[in-house]
Amino acid sequence: MTLAEIEALARAAHSAQTDKAGRPYTEHLQAVADGVRERGGDDEQMAAAWLHDAVEDDVLSEDWLREAALPDRTRDIVLALTKREGEPPESYAERIRTTPGALLVKASDLAHNGDPDRLAVLDEHTRARLTKKYAAMRALLGLPPN
Repeated sequence: MTLAEIEALARAAHSAQTDKAGRPYTEHLQAVADGVRERGGDDEQMAAAWLHDAVEDDVLSEDWLREAALPDRTRDIVLALTKREGEPPESYAERIRTTPGALLVKASDLAHNGDPDRLAVLDEHTRARLTKKYAAMRALLGLPPN
């Protein structure tokens, strides 16, 4: 699949979703992909950025991901970024740190999720909870504070 085909697929798969602020979820995917590009990521990482929440959000199956015409590295990054039910954050972070290319994609994801302008539209409780969650994950991954 080309990067354009992956983008189109991700946009279609997530088209009915909104984020916590009620914005189209595809805006988040675009921001993560843009962040990957700005951080020097390659096409395989850009593809993973477009797909990073697809399995976790149940908009594409893990079987689809395993069978799709994707580079192994893209597939590995998406699987590394897919949280598993009941998984401790430390295990999740370790998988990201040890999967080539995944840390850059996750850094872009956290940067957008933790964007103060994006968080500002949320209620105070949600904003505080997410800010703490994202800071904790950044620390586990060895990333500097936002």
